[in-house]
Amino acid sequence: MSDATSLARAVVTRLVHAGVSEVVLAPGSRNAPLSFAAYDAAAAGLLRLHTRIDERSAGFLALGLTRNHARAAVICTSGTAVANLHPAVLEAAHAELPLVVLTADRPARLRGTNANQTTDQVGVFGRLVAPHDLSSVDGLDGLVLDALVHLNVQLDDPLLPEDTWTPPGRAVQGAPRRTFGHTARVDLGPRTVVVAGDDAGPKARMLAERAGWPLLAEPSSGARTGTHALRCYRLLLDTDLGQQVERVVVFGHPTLSRPVARLLGRQDVQVLAAPARGVWARRPFPVHATIGVGEPAEDQERDDPAWLEAWQAADAGISREVDRTLAAAPGLTPYAVAGAVSQAVPVDGLLVVGASSPIRDLDLMARPYPVGQHRKVIANRGLAGIDGTVSTAIGAALARSWGSRNLALMGDVTFLHDSNGLVMGPEEPRPDLTIVVVNDDGGSIFSMLEQGAPEHAGRFERLFGTPHGVDLASLCAATRTPHWKVDSVAELEHALLAPNGGVEVVEAVVGRQDRRALDEQLRALRA
Repeated sequence: MSDATSLARAVVTRLVHAGVSEVVLAPGSRNAPLSFAAYDAAAAGLLRLHTRIDERSAGFLALGLTRNHARAAVICTSGTAVANLHPAVLEAAHAELPLVVLTADRPARLRGTNANQTTDQVGVFGRLVAPHDLSSVDGLDGLVLDALVHLNVQLDDPLLPEDTWTPPGRAVQGAPRRTFGHTARVDLGPRTVVVAGDDAGPKARMLAERAGWPLLAEPSSGARTGTHALRCYRLLLDTDLGQQVERVVVFGHPTLSRPVARLLGRQDVQVLAAPARGVWARRPFPVHATIGVGEPAEDQERDDPAWLEAWQAADAGISREVDRTLAAAPGLTPYAVAGAVSQAVPVDGLLVVGASSPIRDLDLMARPYPVGQHRKVIANRGLAGIDGTVSTAIGAALARSWGSRNLALMGDVTFLHDSNGLVMGPEEPRPDLTIVVVNDDGGSIFSMLEQGAPEHAGRFERLFGTPHGVDLASLCAATRTPHWKVDSVAELEHALLAPNGGVEVVEAVVGRQDRRALDEQLRALRA
């Protein structure tokens, strides 16, 4: 047996023993030993194998599987293939996801020689990810795979195995679990709100309910449930009521709202925060004290109910104004699409949301679900990029062996950025997933930012609006992906009520000419 085959089989055995159950493979020559070993392990029922021709899509497919609590690894060949994994690796680093990245490399004797497809792969992902450069089975001794890890595997000729491998049985270590102590009891006194950013979890809701405080929860926080969660909190923060906030307790990674960012940066507001996740421990706002991140203390005192009641009344009033304003808007709006998708997610359903406008639209439109009627909402908020969203959604859906339905919501630019995610071979596992694409022929989010001001109108379209004119129906037809185009709320609701199984795309056509004016109108609302 060749050294390359022995090393590859040992690496795959270590993955299986560490609890990795999903392997995403991008084809290549140098990674052939790892490919054969992964195939044999899948044939033995020790893992599930996925193949993708695009390394960037492969990386985000593995990321999506990991986001939904599967242990996943991605394997690629040497050279530029490795660089295409970088976006997914960065997202995993900043979101603290235990992705395993295996890159095949030439042997050390060929490094620095301009050998074909040979570059410096050791440390290619920068200081955020510690590399393990493996040249022999001995390098696996003591290797721990319970966090994000990069294994750069040196493989020398001959690369093809001489026989079929029968892997050893599984001795599963299991997926890593975070353990927490109890949150320190937060004393009453200042007028307090709880902010739940991405991946905050139910502990934010539990503290808000036990203390009687308003809950400002992003859609992907895992905490936007119950009577304390507010739908239109970002519109309330710039009102007189918002100015009365004296203290904020922060969980998760808040990134969506400028009003929340301004709140956290106010000098007259005390900020208590759970420890930050990801590669950096510092938060981008001043933190006066760090609290524990487990369940709230059982003896947490309750605040004056008048504070919460004022927020609940204001939220109900401004929600009505938002609905009236949007009902009067001509045509199908992105907000209406987000609201329809949110309502279409059933109990135990999954919703994957793209970056840019859709998750912010959802933040305004998603009404908090009742406690106990769980919906899983996932978004790549570690770096909040649009990269790989289609593949992330497919991976997250594939990781679910149960649940009621899988949906995704994203913009047209985000969809085009990862349209390769729809390229799947005939033997590949396919989930049931409805992808709703909000198509406004370009980047509408920039119209709501400073560069969308009227004085920049002459240059806006070329630099930021970036109309593309792509026929999404034809694009979907190229991959035999079912496609429906809708341009009204009624048509969208009908399409969402009748999924046909497998991966399908619902294109919701909206305009963006009046998007800035509509956004300004919403921000000006008062309850």
